[in-house]
Amino acid sequence: MKRGALVAAIAAWLTLAGLLALAQAAPEESGPFSNWAAVFVAGDWRAHSGGPSEAFDNARHDLAEAFIAAGFSRQNVREFSTHPERYPDGAPFPSQVQTIANELASLADPAKTGCLVYFTSHGSPEGAVVGAALLTPAVAKRMLDLTCGTRPTVVVMSACFSGVFVPALAGPNRMVLTAARRDRSSFGCGESDRYPYFDACVLESMGKAQDFAALGRSAIACVSRREKEEGLAPASEPQISIGGELRLELPLMPLRSARK
Repeated sequence: MKRGALVAAIAAWLTLAGLLALAQAAPEESGPFSNWAAVFVAGDWRAHSGGPSEAFDNARHDLAEAFIAAGFSRQNVREFSTHPERYPDGAPFPSQVQTIANELASLADPAKTGCLVYFTSHGSPEGAVVGAALLTPAVAKRMLDLTCGTRPTVVVMSACFSGVFVPALAGPNRMVLTAARRDRSSFGCGESDRYPYFDACVLESMGKAQDFAALGRSAIACVSRREKEEGLAPASEPQISIGGELRLELPLMPLRSARK
């Protein structure tokens, strides 16, 4: 082989090797949610009977994994449990209101595009159980205002009476989805339940819904169908509120799992 041809061959090989190295080092596929902060909180460990239940922790773990599959970056996701020592592999943080606020703030500082905040727990007309405390709508509003501000934000409150959060948290840049209206219970918090019914319906809808608005509608329809099939009454009537600004943006932010 002539010298010039040899030099060209070596240069071509080096270029190919460089491209392969870059491909191997490339980050995971970016998307509309890759720079969103996301927290998933299991607020209690008890069934409605008072006995132990894994329903809330099962939900927060599997929901976190489902949303990562849908396009959220694992490095921007935090999970919280009332008994984090039971789940060393996932290393969740303790479900304490101030800890959640601090972690959300630390995530939202570099992940500036949007926020997803998901609570699954027991609830009352005054708020949702988070560890030894009760998260009230006023405290939740302050937490979101200070961390996520005016960026696009999706809040899911899966608890009895969780519709009480809608008036406080609703805003032009927010979608608020709740497991029940403000004067109704939700279902599926027994000792043998794998998930609360609402969380199960969100998981069931994840692979089919194109965006968050469709996900909310699908989960609501799923809950209504299941309650009718099982003869549960009064119906929980999950609520959804989507602000005007976010309503225009959500169709432009597809969930990856449905896109595939």
